[in-house]
Order: sequence, then C-alpha cells, then structure tokens
Amino acid sequence: MNKKEILELKRRMKKTQCTFTRMCGCYVNAEKEVVLTFNENFLNLEEDELHKYLEIASKTLSGTPGNNLLELSFPKEEEEIGGKQQFLMGLKESRLKNDELAAAFYQLVIDNYDYAGNYLIILYHDAYDVMTKTSDNNALDESEEVYEYLLAAVCPVTLSKAALGYLENENRIGPRMRDWVVGVPEAGFLFPAFTERSTDIHSVMYYTKDTKEPHDEFMEFILGCPARQTATEKKNTFQDIVNSAVTDERKRGRVLYDIHETLQEMLEEKALYTEAEQEPDPIVLTTETIQDVLVNSKVPEEIAERIGRSFAEKFADEPPVADLLVDKKILSSGAHERIEEELRVEVQQLKNELGQTKSELAIAQNTARAVADFAENSTGEAAATLTDEALANACEVMLRVAPQKAGQITTQVIGGRRCIVIPMDEHEHASINGEELDGQAEN
Repeated sequence: MNKKEILELKRRMKKTQCTFTRMCGCYVNAEKEVVLTFNENFLNLEEDELHKYLEIASKTLSGTPGNNLLELSFPKEEEEIGGKQQFLMGLKESRLKNDELAAAFYQLVIDNYDYAGNYLIILYHDAYDVMTKTSDNNALDESEEVYEYLLAAVCPVTLSKAALGYLENENRIGPRMRDWVVGVPEAGFLFPAFTERSTDIHSVMYYTKDTKEPHDEFMEFILGCPARQTATEKKNTFQDIVNSAVTDERKRGRVLYDIHETLQEMLEEKALYTEAEQEPDPIVLTTETIQDVLVNSKVPEEIAERIGRSFAEKFADEPPVADLLVDKKILSSGAHERIEEELRVEVQQLKNELGQTKSELAIAQNTARAVADFAENSTGEAAATLTDEALANACEVMLRVAPQKAGQITTQVIGGRRCIVIPMDEHEHASINGEELDGQAEN
C-alpha cells in the first residue's frame, strides 16, 4: 500500500462518508481480565460517540508508511486452515456478527499483547464500494469492486489526573471526579491490505504508535507474520553500525553527518528529475549502493569496509530506504557544527592577518625610529650612517644624489655594523623624506 491508497481510506472516516457497518470491542484491565464487551451497529451510535470512534479509526491509519505503518505478508502456513490469516478471513466474513469469533480474537490479543495497564480492543467492519478512476485520477460512476475489510485498534485506558473542578450540583470548586479515559491507539491493523486499490488477502497493514518499540509480539503472535523493523529502528541500527566502525569518538559525528548529507543529496537529485505530478521512487540502499554512498562521503577506506560488512549483515533481509534513513537532526546538528568550524577557521585567518599587520607595523615603526636617529645624530663631518638593524627592518632604502656624488658613496663597518657612508662638503645639504637635516658638515 502506498500513501495515496492509505489516504483514500482515511478520508472516508468522516460521518458524511463513513460506511462502517458494525463495531465491537472488549475492555481489558491490568490483570488481563475482560471487564466488558460490546457489539454495535456503527451508524446507530450517538453523534459525539460516533465522532470519537472515527477519530480512533483514523489514527490507526496515520503516520509514515514504513515507520508507523508496516505492510506485512502472511507466511504460507498461516494461509492454511487454522492459520492466523484464515482466522481473520472468517472474522471479516462474519461482519462482526459472530460473538464467539470476536471473543476468540480478544483472547488472542490478551494472551499475546505485552502491555502493562488497562486497554480497549476495537474492531470495525467496512464495505467500501471502490469507484473506477481514470488515468487523470478522476472517479467514474461505476464500481470496480467492493473492498470489505476489518480495522482493529488497541487503545490504552488510563485514569485521568486528579484536579480541582467546578461541582455544578454543589455550586463550588472541589475535587473533580477521576475518569478512565480511552487514549489514541498504541497498535492496530487493516486486513486485508488495500493494494493497488484492490483487496490483497495475502497482506495486512500493521500500525504502531511507538516506532522505537513497535510490539513485535503483535506482528508475530497475533497476526502470524514475521516482524519487520520500523524506519526508526533501522535508523538507529545504521547509526550504531557507523559508531562501532569509527573508533575515534571525535570523528564519529562528522562521518555520520557526511554520510547523511550524501544521502540527502541523492534524494534531492532524484526529486529534481522526477515529474512534478509523480512521487519519486524510493532509493533502496543495497550493499552496493551503500558503498557508493561511503565513497562519495569520502569515508576512509578502512572505516568504509567495516561499515559495509556490518550493513550487509544487519540489512540482508530488508534493505532500508534512503528517505526513511536520513536523520534531520543529524543534518541540522552537523550543518551547525560545520558553520562553527568555518567560523573558527575564518577567525584564525583574521588573527594571522592581524598578526602579520602588527609585524609589518612594527618594522615600519623601527624604520622610522632608525631614520629619526640618523637625522638626529648626523653632523657636518659629511658622514651619515644607517645601522644594519635599520637596514634589516626597512623594506627599502632609496638614495637620490647628483651623478657626480654617487661615486663617493661607500659602505663601512663602524662599531661592528655595516653602514652606508656619504661624504658631504660644506656647501652640500641633505634631506630625508623631504625634511632637511639640521646642522652643517664640519671640516
């Protein structure tokens, strides 16, 4: 069953469209004792009551296919006389008018359903006149078949919380009476399945509210089908595989994020090339596909090999589907961490650039001090010196002199430092950066 087929049935669970013929149920206490049973013509229920039962029926077909809704197939032996499928077929064909068959079903649930507390078992019977649809999805006024099915829901019944309330008879505020309240279904099923808008007696659609603990015992012992993992269970199993393969705890989150990012990109690319009116085909992650994902995620070869071996072992019977395996929380958290890492790198680069700027500024300041010292210490002896340190700190020393003067410039070691020596006559003048040197050369 796909989403459209599930929604087709679910949309009918309104008073104006509902065709439920009958409903029966059994209330069980925490000691697994039957407290009461009932059997009603559904359309004879009071309006408020009818709406509440329709809400419960609708919830049993809610959630995500592959996660909350699991399509199960009956083993061959269960389709033989005495098997669970044959029992459900008899219950359906009775249209819930056989109290003994209903009681046998209640007892099957009581004996096998693992739940600590009170609960209500509800069975609905419906006969849906399936209208023919054209290729453009328009319904015609002619019936393809009558889809007759059972819908079952198992709902917890809990005691309401103690609270104050208005006591109308006494006209005062006082302790409100506590009631046993029926909650939304924890488990349920649709039989037969509605596959390709037609009856499929070989399959049953199982519902679970808790996708982490989906009540495997219900699938196995009540419906007689091999238990299937929910998407949540598969997702957790896959994360365990990656976490076990990556021994460095600091790298686990990043590897998991890179894999999920690659899966998300695959899904987006698939959707991009799928026609708008169609739903993209699911991407099944086989052992070959997951290897491609690991390569594209740039997972180290040794880690990829460990992940591949564990993946093949855990998902040999039922490979997961990519869109149900992708964890939005991991993508969100990983993207946030990546942004933080990029910001850290950017901040470090800015710090390095700032340090370089400070170093260049220090050199410039040292050069300026050396030039100032040169100007201050120059005399009329026609000798001007720049120390090795000043030369080393200066980016460039530019000298502009008359052509006949250039041949007189020499370098000498003075006081252990290499200096530029410019002899000056009495009538000659010198300036540095446009400023005249004070004093005249002495003979």
